[in-house]
Amino acid sequence: MKLGYIRVSTIEQNTARQLDGLELDKVFEDKCSGSNSDRPALNLLKDYAREGDTILVHDISRLARNISDLIELIKFFNNKLVTIHFSKENLIFSHDSANPINNLMLTLLGAVYQFEREMILERQKEGIAKAKLEGKYKGKPNTIDRESVWDLLDEGLSIRKVAKELGVSPVSVQRIKFEKRIK
Repeated sequence: MKLGYIRVSTIEQNTARQLDGLELDKVFEDKCSGSNSDRPALNLLKDYAREGDTILVHDISRLARNISDLIELIKFFNNKLVTIHFSKENLIFSHDSANPINNLMLTLLGAVYQFEREMILERQKEGIAKAKLEGKYKGKPNTIDRESVWDLLDEGLSIRKVAKELGVSPVSVQRIKFEKRIK
């Protein structure tokens, strides 16, 4: 079977250009970050793929954003006797054909994509820091009523119960609880 894997980073992004015009038996599509390999559609693909299948991916950065995840995913699929084909780079990785040039290109391109992602994050951090200094960036506004959190905690409710009661995450409740301690 020819299986397609498509990934974009956000729900708003369009997947139309990836694998456009290719005849595929089934497509797995993620709309989430590629920063780790624990993604819903990727996990389904890992379970679904069988010996003899070929997985088509638009480009290397769509499968993984760091070199270690990329290599692990290719090994995982190759161990299942599944071939991976990156359309843009025209690289094919199969369990039965070791190709030193493909391996070199995978490592080089994977490293370039990882570097590119790290540079984007660094520029983003620098931009936020500058905007904060200029008073243009305030961060996400507080939407949790801290007094309610403190009142419920004072009543003896656990962090998890307070979180459930207020519809927030336990981490947020824990952070607010810690704020009160340092005041």
